Amino acid sequence: MKPESVLLCPLDTAAAPEPELLCIFGTGDFGRSLGQHLLQSGYRVVYGSRRPHSCGPLPQGAQVMSHATAAQSSSLVFICVHRENYGFLETLAPQLKGKVLVDVSNNLKKNLYSEANAEYLQRLIPEAHVVKGLNTLSAWTLQNGPSDANRQVYLCGNSAEAKQAVGKIAVQLGFTVLDRGSLSVAKELEDFPLQLFPEWRLPLRLAFGLTTCFFIYVVIRDVIYKYVDQGKDVSFRMMVSLPNKVFPTVSLIMLSLCYLPGIIAAIVQLYRGTKYKRFPNWLDRWMLCRKQIGLVALGFAFLHVIYTLIIPIRFYTECLRNVLCQCHFKFKENKTADLDTTIAWYTDSYYAMGILGFAGFVLLGITSLPSVSNALSWREFNFIQSKLGYITLFLCTFHVYLYGWDKFLFPSYYKWCTPSAYMLSLVVPSIVLVLKLLLLLPCVDRTLTRLRQGWERTDPQCPSKKPLLT
Repeated sequence: MKPESVLLCPLDTAAAPEPELLCIFGTGDFGRSLGQHLLQSGYRVVYGSRRPHSCGPLPQGAQVMSHATAAQSSSLVFICVHRENYGFLETLAPQLKGKVLVDVSNNLKKNLYSEANAEYLQRLIPEAHVVKGLNTLSAWTLQNGPSDANRQVYLCGNSAEAKQAVGKIAVQLGFTVLDRGSLSVAKELEDFPLQLFPEWRLPLRLAFGLTTCFFIYVVIRDVIYKYVDQGKDVSFRMMVSLPNKVFPTVSLIMLSLCYLPGIIAAIVQLYRGTKYKRFPNWLDRWMLCRKQIGLVALGFAFLHVIYTLIIPIRFYTECLRNVLCQCHFKFKENKTADLDTTIAWYTDSYYAMGILGFAGFVLLGITSLPSVSNALSWREFNFIQSKLGYITLFLCTFHVYLYGWDKFLFPSYYKWCTPSAYMLSLVVPSIVLVLKLLLLLPCVDRTLTRLRQGWERTDPQCPSKKPLLT
């Protein structure tokens, strides 16, 4: 051996430690998927089953035994059975004494039982350490590995050592762990998988309500009025023309509703003179679903673009174009009209504002995606969602103003003394933009910035009240 050579591995290496043995009660889809993932992560797995010799296919490398024998072989047991089948566990109390029991069960609906499944399990086996966890995962997730959308798992239990043991296994499986506290939180964790788009309910209800109201409104003004006043049936317009009025209206209103709660919150802070008081619950809830409101508004903007693109190929538009061409050829005198640059400026500006507003809309939607927002700093994200967001709102509002142009001056546009839908759509965004301009005034902006930095305005009527930060 050369003097400069180095022996990387000693010749008398000790045997590698034997992998930890984990027990799983239950051979269903979740139990099999969990066992397969544990085996792939370097653990040994033993299954406890009522029928050890006829329990169906199990992951290769796993053992299967009776419940009592499997419980004695491991210090940690995953309970992958439904609550209705917990009765047999009570007979295994001596074998499960001092063991860590991981309850992964869920219920079919909320408030099905008065107590959580994990609390019921702890009551059945009081000398065991019950931990609620991994119940937000599915068998498909365990088979295919965690992704960014479902990488986080929640744990709760009364024993810190038991939660630490389960958390170590979860990290080894590729998940991130969030400790939610004691076992009293188990009912809340069991309700997580039963939630169906909880953050989208308010935006979807709002969108449905606005769409229904405005559609009925434009049908009354454009279809029923036409039939009553002139006897013409233009009900076919309900398929393309009227939705193309409703979609941009709802989109613009919902976009402005994304920024209205922030303005209301600023006004509340200015009125209270502090940022340390909680906002009303309705305002809190409104601010938490602004992202979903914006994405729904973006969806309506996409529908408006698609409907606008198909208007030139409609049968009604083709017939109208042919009629206009026939009328043109019937003129006896060949006269040319001068170009009206005012109308040209108006139409080009109208289309330009719409294109730029939609581009800003799309950029806001892209940056709201977690994969994109996580790559941005807070300053970059705030610039796009706040400053660029208000610019987008201004462009879209200006687009609608140009669409209306001087129509509001003519009484013929007020059918049955009602304003057009585009006029109603301008109310909320105009209010938002005006209030934002007022908040940008130097005297107001300076005070608001100081409040958000921790300064508090003292109450002159109560000299004992002093600001928290001086």
